[in-house]
Amino acid sequence: MPIKLLMTWDIKSGHDQEYFEFMVREWLPGLQRLGLEPSDNWLTMYGSASQIMMGVRTGNLKAMRQTLDTEDWVSLKRQLLMLVDNYEQKIIKATGGFQM
Repeated sequence: MPIKLLMTWDIKSGHDQEYFEFMVREWLPGLQRLGLEPSDNWLTMYGSASQIMMGVRTGNLKAMRQTLDTEDWVSLKRQLLMLVDNYEQKIIKATGGFQM
C-alpha cells in the first residue's frame, strides 16, 4: 500500500532566496536519492494555513520508516529546519488527489 509523508512549514522571514535555492539544489534531489517520490507541493497564498505543504511517497510503511531513520534524512531535514518555522509531519495512506 503506498504511503505518503505530509509535511507543512512556513519559510522564515528574510530567508526566501536561500530557501528556494536550497529546495532546488539540495532538498528535491535529496528526497529523490532517498527514494522519496515528490507527489504534492502546495503554496498558501492567503489565509492562516501553513505556507508550504509537501507530500512525498514510498511503496509501503516499512520503506518510509526505514528512510526516515537514516542519517541522510536527518541531515536533510536539519538543513530544512534552519530555513523554516512551524515544521510538522505525518505519515498517511496515499490516495489520489489533495490530502491533509
